[in-house]
Amino acid sequence: MLGLSDDPSNLWREYVAGVARSVRPFPGVREGLEGLRRSGWTLGIATNGAGDIQRAKLDTTRLTPLFDGICVSAEVGARKPERRLFEAAATACGVELSTGGWMIGDNPDTDMAGARGAGLRTVWVANDRDWPDGLQQPVATVHRVTEAIELLREIRD
Repeated sequence: MLGLSDDPSNLWREYVAGVARSVRPFPGVREGLEGLRRSGWTLGIATNGAGDIQRAKLDTTRLTPLFDGICVSAEVGARKPERRLFEAAATACGVELSTGGWMIGDNPDTDMAGARGAGLRTVWVANDRDWPDGLQQPVATVHRVTEAIELLREIRD
């Protein structure tokens, strides 16, 4: 045992708050998401992780109101690349997964393969990385998330 006298729930809340304080949206992301909303896009998040941490990060960055639905793996009992997480995310957005859509993500295995398996089109945010050999290519590859947002705006406009 560590011999800590602090209540574990207080330590956890402090940890979550610290994680949330360390997160900043990339430049242009908020404006890009606002532009997608104005263009009529339904926006959702399907993310792996603990609900309190993921939601605190979104709240701290003031991005939460820009999304129609937020789906966190720990809250639904399914993780990307499982189809069930993508289905829950679509439901949270008030749409059916069967109507299709797009997934923007940076993980070839969980984001891209998972979304493709759920019937979604994919945009991979490469962040200066090469696509792994042996995996099916995404529909589009961009270097930064703002480029992915712009690509979707062009599709809708």
